[in-house]
Amino acid sequence: MSDYALELLDISCTFRAKDEPGQRYTAVAGTSLRVRAGEFVSVVGPTGCGKSTLLNVGAGLLEPSSGSVKVFGQPLAGINSRAGYMFQSEALMPWRSALANVMLGLQYRGVSEKEARAQAQQWLARVGLAGFGDRYPHQLSGGMRKRTALAQVLALDPDIILMDEPFSALDVQTRQLMENEVLDLWAAKKKAVLFITHDLDEAIAMSDRVVVLSAGPATHPIGEFVIDLARPRDVAEVRTHPRFVELHTQIWGVLRDEVLKGYAQQLKKAA
Repeated sequence: MSDYALELLDISCTFRAKDEPGQRYTAVAGTSLRVRAGEFVSVVGPTGCGKSTLLNVGAGLLEPSSGSVKVFGQPLAGINSRAGYMFQSEALMPWRSALANVMLGLQYRGVSEKEARAQAQQWLARVGLAGFGDRYPHQLSGGMRKRTALAQVLALDPDIILMDEPFSALDVQTRQLMENEVLDLWAAKKKAVLFITHDLDEAIAMSDRVVVLSAGPATHPIGEFVIDLARPRDVAEVRTHPRFVELHTQIWGVLRDEVLKGYAQQLKKAA
């Protein structure tokens, strides 16, 4: 059995340019990225560099133009059934209660309603929402909706968890609470996690390894850093650790020029 839960091997993704008929745009070029079973890997890079594109390839939602994907050593064909995906935007159905949203994936998998309800209630309790199962998304705060979405993913007990900037819309305090909750749940199950974020502090605080992507087009990895901070970690407290500061300086040294390039490209598009 492969040591790697997820392997993106020499991935390139080329699309038709929206604003230039007949032109093509290469979002990702020659990118390889591996996540071991039980490993927490974060990917950082400038806005619009293709981070989410790679996550969609790993989920089987997007077929790459070239390259291959392996899941526990086996070639991926179609949707990655061993992965759970927590999106940046909310994927909760507004007409379903929190409990019903968490139950949904289990029911699609053929779990009986009684068992799905019991498992959903357990997961809502584990993310701090016991007693809120009958609330609808509009009755929940932003942090509570994110907890519901997290329970929705974890209830399926995926071997791989894909997370696309899931906490970017939250205030700082709520965000840190959610980050610590994710780390606690991850420590208990040790699933493979591929975490996309634009926040370098978040990446260092949570991860075993941080991969830095270049500015687009044709984004590709330009740096990889092992985060050798002791676990368990509190994401607020670890930021004051001298090693955290050292790692931040090292990674930012690689990332800074790419962020400036990405910012210049965004200004050029807006002009």
